[in-house]
Amino acid sequence: MTETDQEESAGLSPVPLMEISTGFWASKTLAAAHELDLFSYLSCEGPAGLERLATRFGLHARPTEILLTACVSLGLLEKSGEVYANSPLAEKYLVRGKPEYFGGWIEMADRREYPAWGRVMDALRNNQPTTWDPAQQQGIFDGEDPVMLSVFWEAMHSLSTGTAKVLGRTLDLSGVRRLLDVGGGSGAFGIELCGRYPELRADVFELPFVCDLAEKKIAQAGMGSRVGTVPGNFQTDTSLPTEYDAVLLSLVLHDWDEDDGRALIRKCFSALPPGGLLIISELLVNDDKTGPADAALMSMNMLIENWGRNYTAAEYAQWLSEAGFTEVRTVRFTAPGANGAITAHKP
Repeated sequence: MTETDQEESAGLSPVPLMEISTGFWASKTLAAAHELDLFSYLSCEGPAGLERLATRFGLHARPTEILLTACVSLGLLEKSGEVYANSPLAEKYLVRGKPEYFGGWIEMADRREYPAWGRVMDALRNNQPTTWDPAQQQGIFDGEDPVMLSVFWEAMHSLSTGTAKVLGRTLDLSGVRRLLDVGGGSGAFGIELCGRYPELRADVFELPFVCDLAEKKIAQAGMGSRVGTVPGNFQTDTSLPTEYDAVLLSLVLHDWDEDDGRALIRKCFSALPPGGLLIISELLVNDDKTGPADAALMSMNMLIENWGRNYTAAEYAQWLSEAGFTEVRTVRFTAPGANGAITAHKP
């Protein structure tokens, strides 16, 4: 048997490499269709044929057909005869104004992260982010273009909304009355969790300008009486607000290095009362650091975005124990921005 025969019998093929290397084909197809507002148009106007869609978007017939065929192949559209309509996936998540609209993340990934990933070798060689310039900026938001900043926070809201729904179903928070969402961005977690638990009230602890953004989202959701904001900086403030029986760190710790992460956990410990609950929600890397791919690749994304990486449940457990927490537990689930939560109590 030749070496080639042995490889074929073992199931070896370059096909997986082809799929990996061309992954951006699918992401750019999705981004282009979203930028055209194809999904929102079909949702509003109903199924349409190629000619009508080409006219609506000002495209030639050839690229329109190519795009539509690609979207059908990706499960974004459905085709019946010569007419195209949104798939259930697109109708639920890609139509502007829908409660679980995910387009903010798609736009951010395309406009902010895709160009920065083109310089990933710079990030690897220099150990510095490429979405912003540490030589010219003090932090990720310093001097950022207002339009891009708006895209960034809309993306975080998209990602957090879906993740918060799963977290709320997975963890039993019925005993929690006051929750502090540290680094809570637009308030998506507070909105979703308070919507699920009638006795819960939540506050978002964020930078002042982010609090302004959060207050708009909170008002739009009709949750102003249940979800509030507290301006602050969890990195530079010496302490966190108290009088909360639970603190949430969701999609926060992966942004920062180990020293900053440990310091923030210590602040959470000091702020909580005895019996208080800390929740860490993240894409967790396996303890043996072999995957999973979504967590490992998000860690690569942290390389181009900031100073952190995605950590393991064992690493978080060690940090929590060193800070004084007990009853450390890992709960696994599947969500857009996280695959698990670490919970711990202050004795």
